[in-house]
Amino acid sequence: MNTDRKRTILLAAALAALIAVFALVWWFNRPETSGGSKNITVEVIHKDESKKTFPCKTDEEYLDKVLVGEGIVEDNQADFGLYILVVDGERADYNEDGAYWAVLQNGEATVTGASETPIHDGDVISLVYTRA
Repeated sequence: MNTDRKRTILLAAALAALIAVFALVWWFNRPETSGGSKNITVEVIHKDESKKTFPCKTDEEYLDKVLVGEGIVEDNQADFGLYILVVDGERADYNEDGAYWAVLQNGEATVTGASETPIHDGDVISLVYTRA
């Protein structure tokens, strides 16, 4: 076997091992979900700073299902999950004018997308029109 082929095989094996390690780290450190009925509040803060509150009762475990199911957010699924573009009828498109919907959970910015953000009873979710 020539040296280049050995190097390629070793590199592919090392890459596969690295991917497996990252997958395991993510699996054991992913946010916890909670089953059962939950009452959450979704507040929308529009571009003009007006505020609208949506009380939601749900059995869903992740935020995206609640936002779409309650009609707060238009369903705009992308390869990576829900892309929040239109909230309560208002569009924020970063590609057009640098605007986007910031997502806060209990006053803290989320570190995951809506499709990966677990919700818990009593959560307050804020969708805030934001400009970069």
